[in-house]
Amino acid sequence: MNKKNVKAFFSLALFAGTAYLQAAFALEPGQPAPGCPMKTWEGTPLDLSQYKGKVVYLDFWASWCMPCAQSFPFMNEMHSDLGPKGLQIIAINLDEKLEDAQAFLAKHPATFTLARDPDNTCPELYGVQGMPSTYLVDREGRISHIHKGYRVGDAEKLRAYVQVLLDNNRPKR
Repeated sequence: MNKKNVKAFFSLALFAGTAYLQAAFALEPGQPAPGCPMKTWEGTPLDLSQYKGKVVYLDFWASWCMPCAQSFPFMNEMHSDLGPKGLQIIAINLDEKLEDAQAFLAKHPATFTLARDPDNTCPELYGVQGMPSTYLVDREGRISHIHKGYRVGDAEKLRAYVQVLLDNNRPKR
């Protein structure tokens, strides 16, 4: 093996090992939602534990994510309709540059809670592998449902999961 092939082999092995570890430690429904260090868009510390007793729609997004742009109107609607019934939406931005996120928000405003995780601890704890990634957390602080990606047709299914959680029942998978 020449030097170039050895480097490629080790890069592939590292990638495969990382993917294996993420899969091995990935969250599953029924597990407690990990707490992670977040700050609101205004810079106030935010902790999931402060929402115990509420249903939390935890969404990871980035400015370059086209499905994220499609999901924001849905999350605004859910916030308006179901927020008074106990739904808390928290959307954690994962952009490296705050300016990129701000430009996205100028085009796709949010009426729900926006958060940042400058150290990228949250996506690691949640095993985020793509954008957007949504984690529904029940009133007791357990992961109830994990949804990867977003298509307009997903809105009805996600809303149904949230409604069941708001009614204090666990959705059927």
